[in-house]
Amino acid sequence: METKIIGNKIAQARKAINMSQAQLAQQLFISPQAVGKWERGESIPDIITMNRVAQMLGVDLNYFSEHFQSATADAVAREFLEEPAAELPPAKPENKHSWNMSMGNWVDADFSGLKHLHEKFSSSNMQRCKFIGSELSELLLKGNHIVSCDFSGSDISNSHFQSSHLDTNIFKDCSLKGAEFSGSHIKSCNFSGTDLTGATFKSSSFQKSTMVNAILNGTSFIRSSITDLVFEGVLADCSFDNCAFSKVTFQNTILTNTFFKCRSLKQLRFVECQADRITYEFLKNGKADVSGITLLTA
Repeated sequence: METKIIGNKIAQARKAINMSQAQLAQQLFISPQAVGKWERGESIPDIITMNRVAQMLGVDLNYFSEHFQSATADAVAREFLEEPAAELPPAKPENKHSWNMSMGNWVDADFSGLKHLHEKFSSSNMQRCKFIGSELSELLLKGNHIVSCDFSGSDISNSHFQSSHLDTNIFKDCSLKGAEFSGSHIKSCNFSGTDLTGATFKSSSFQKSTMVNAILNGTSFIRSSITDLVFEGVLADCSFDNCAFSKVTFQNTILTNTFFKCRSLKQLRFVECQADRITYEFLKNGKADVSGITLLTA
């Protein structure tokens, strides 16, 4: 496979989901210059990195092949924007529907109170939609572009957000128990009061979001970039494994049995926090400034 072909396809897929070179580089823990060299055809990712790039851009590895015949990323993006919203079948309360809401362009739609939606909901463009108080558990949301939508009070437990772009969405007081976010870009979202028990954020970018009084119990952050974020409340049995931090604050937070194994913890700031001994030692070993932490007594 020629480097220029691969580079062009990386650029097309990246632009189709409105991701910058810097954002892609941040999720891969590499420099933006390295991504630029790929896209100019000056170098090529190794196979392991290529797998991660494909996951983050929401494409199959075959997409990078010279003879791949499917629509380009730009064509797919245009289809999202041009395809009219599909009409929903008549509602049948108390019964499970087999609705396929994938590949749709949903703008200013009100799905509040939607029940029993258990089908795939992927490759869709959703803007300013309402899903207030809806039942959306066990959904597969793959390759979605979700902007300024309101999911307040909804059950989205055990759902999978894969290679999706989430921007300025409201998840206030939602249940995201057991949810998995992988290869996704999460920016300026409101998770206040959200139950994130057992949730996983893997190879994702998490920026400028609100986490006030969110329930973080057994929540895992793995190989993710966390930027401009304030944690406030209780963290119990959580883990931050190989994450990159920038301007992250823990404020009025109680941390217990929480694992930190990252390249650097110097970007963490603690304000009037409390922690148990094991969490305190993880932070201290990572060179974090622990002056804002008081040890919990047994």
